[in-house]
Amino acid sequence: MTAALLQLGAALHAAGYAFTAISPPSHRRVNGREDNQLAHDLRGVFGWNRPFARTLLAPSMLELMHEAGILEPHALGFKSMLRAATLDGQLFFHSAFPTSQADAVFFGPDTYRYAQLLQFALDKPTLRQTRRAVDIGCGAGPGAVLLAQQLPQAEIWAVDINPKALALTALNAELAGTGQLRVAHSDLLRGVEGQFDLIVSNPPFMSDADERTYCHGGGVLGEGLSLDIVASAAERLHAGGTLLLYTCVAMIDGRDPFQTRLQQLLPAERFDWHYREIDPDVFGGELGRDAHARAGTDRIAAVALHATLKPTYCEQGNT
Repeated sequence: MTAALLQLGAALHAAGYAFTAISPPSHRRVNGREDNQLAHDLRGVFGWNRPFARTLLAPSMLELMHEAGILEPHALGFKSMLRAATLDGQLFFHSAFPTSQADAVFFGPDTYRYAQLLQFALDKPTLRQTRRAVDIGCGAGPGAVLLAQQLPQAEIWAVDINPKALALTALNAELAGTGQLRVAHSDLLRGVEGQFDLIVSNPPFMSDADERTYCHGGGVLGEGLSLDIVASAAERLHAGGTLLLYTCVAMIDGRDPFQTRLQQLLPAERFDWHYREIDPDVFGGELGRDAHARAGTDRIAAVALHATLKPTYCEQGNT
């Protein structure tokens, strides 16, 4: 399966394939247009994930899809069981649309925002000295792959509780040629040992009634996992180490409860940290959920946290 997917990825790259993954509501609207019932090109097959006729693809590509186990029979022909998105020219396989399965591996607009956050931070000379880094909740692997590309001297870990995510991360890392990337099954950082110079994460942050792994953040309004990651990272950073977190938070009656909790988890005597809104209004559809209505959520904002354990802070395990 892996060998066939690697060949398929190489074939897509050679064909000049490029696709930007958009939000599920937007994806659904575009696919719902009258002329979009069937795929007419590679983007339709692997990006928009539409059914396609056997004659659309070359026999060699169909054979690779069959060998990889992703060629699904459909009333209108076939459909791919994986999608492919591109980020800065790099291809990433991820789950088919819609991502309704509990263990789906998501790739979308937040992935691009997360990558921008990492790229901006990695321009700083201090982070260029990173020797050991980890991406918590790696998903399809874009964050970990970016770290491995930008920090070739470092030991890079990609961890997740979803075996499908780990398999796709390993595949996508091989497609990217990032040989030093290591993957491990881990709940937060419990599955890996030692301290890190850099910890990054783009965790699930929604309150999902079905508790699907890729989107359910726990807590009252989806903030639980993000807070757990901050708490875990605070204990696993080397002195001078940095946490970069991209997440989305509920703003209630003009207040940011998440930032208030950060002040408790990242005390000023231990950490220097900066926190800012990247986008003030995302996932507006979530405001219709009962949990947000009861809480009085005004809006959901995309935020970025950059926290560094002060170099002068030393205790056992942080030296």
